[in-house]
Amino acid sequence: MDQTLSLRPAVLADIEALDRLYRRSYMRLLAADYPASVLVCAVPVFGRAQPDLVASGRFHVVEDASGLVGAGGWSLRPPNGSPGQRGLGHVRHVATDPDHTRKGVAALLLDHVKRQAQDIGMTQLCALSTLTAVPFYAAMGFEEQGPSRILLRGGISFPSVVMLARL
Repeated sequence: MDQTLSLRPAVLADIEALDRLYRRSYMRLLAADYPASVLVCAVPVFGRAQPDLVASGRFHVVEDASGLVGAGGWSLRPPNGSPGQRGLGHVRHVATDPDHTRKGVAALLLDHVKRQAQDIGMTQLCALSTLTAVPFYAAMGFEEQGPSRILLRGGISFPSVVMLARL
C-alpha cells in the first residue's frame, strides 16, 4: 500500500470524518495520561470538528491511501475565543489516527502550520497541549510555559500544558 502523505486544506465536507478521527485518536492516544472518567466526559466536548475553524483556510487534513490520517491547524484567536494578540497564533485541534503515529503525520501538519503562520507575520505559536503531546511539541521546537486546565461541564478539569514556539 502507498504510504505517501498528502496535505490539503480541510473543507466542511470533512467534518464527519474529522469527528471520527478525533474520537478515535483522543480515546486511544490519551488513555495513558488521563483517567477513563475524564476522557468519557472530555472527548465528546473537544473531540468535535469546529466548522468555523475548518472553513478558515488555516485548518488542514493529511491523507494517505487509507484516507484521512491526521488533521490540525491554527487560528488568530485562542481556543477560548478571547481576543488574539498581535504576532501570536494558536495551534488548534492537531490529531493523528492512532494507527498512524510516528509516521510523520503530525510533523507534516505542524511544519505547515508554522510556515503558514510565519508567512502572515506571526512571530510565535501557542499550543494548549495534552499531557500526551508535550514530548511531540517539544521535539517540534515548542517550550513548556506551564500547566493549564480546561474546565468542562460537570466540574471536569482537563489538565493541559501551555507550549510556545518562536517563529
